[in-house]
Amino acid sequence: AAQAETGAAGMIALADRGYYEGEQIRSCAEAGIIPMVPKPNTSPAQARGFWGKPAFVYQPETDAYRCPVGAQLQKRHATVEAGKLINVYYNQKACGACASRPLCTAGKEKRIRRWEHEAVLDEMERRFNAMPEAMAVRRCTVEHVFGTIKGWMGATHFRTRGLKNVATEASLAILAYNIKRAIAVAGVGPILKAIRG
Repeated sequence: AAQAETGAAGMIALADRGYYEGEQIRSCAEAGIIPMVPKPNTSPAQARGFWGKPAFVYQPETDAYRCPVGAQLQKRHATVEAGKLINVYYNQKACGACASRPLCTAGKEKRIRRWEHEAVLDEMERRFNAMPEAMAVRRCTVEHVFGTIKGWMGATHFRTRGLKNVATEASLAILAYNIKRAIAVAGVGPILKAIRG
């Protein structure tokens, strides 16, 4: 919808990690919007002190993962979870003989799970790594505006209910912010002159 409204092609959707959701990111990419959402730090293995998924390198040419000690984890089976096809990779033989297994897993083998469309997420992560300043720019340009508007609203919730009403309330708050900002930058006289045409 934003592309249709603005006529802009190659838009970038930059959001914070709370918006990291594979299907939404994939939908953006398919619509020609470049998604930029940092990956959340939610690896249960890392939280328990084991090597997490980021330590394992996906190799698309062989559809396998390379573990930190160099063994290959092959795709063994697939499962459907919440409507998503998830491929499961492991190498029981290599893990069984590996001296580093205590760093990797408490089980018989390390299992890596990969969504069938995870290549979209991998590409986004590569873009993010190439643009480390992206979130700093977002914080300076977007979060200040939302923080200011939220402060005007008394740092509270919207006063209306329903999507249409909340959208209207948000639009009015943003319009007020933009008018105040324009007056601060250009002054009242030039703004009134521009409005009158």
